[in-house]
Amino acid sequence: MYGRPGCHLCEQAAEVIARVCADLGEEWVEISVDDDPALREEYGEEVPVTLVDGRRHDFWRVDETRLREALTRTP
Repeated sequence: MYGRPGCHLCEQAAEVIARVCADLGEEWVEISVDDDPALREEYGEEVPVTLVDGRRHDFWRVDETRLREALTRTP
C-alpha cells in the first residue's frame, strides 16, 4: 500500500489490508509516498493506493470483499 503518515484513509486502509492478509496468510507492506518524490508525484493525491501483484487495485478506500477476491483469484 502506498500511503502517508497521518492520513486517516491510509490508517483505515491499513487495518482492512492487515486483516485480509492475516486471514489469507499473505504479506503486505506500507510505503510512504512522502519518502520518494516520484511516488509522491504519481500517487500523492490518491493515497492510499493498493496494489495486488504489482498492479494498481484501489485508491482512497479499500473494499474488503474486492481485496479478498483479488488475493484469492488464481493468475
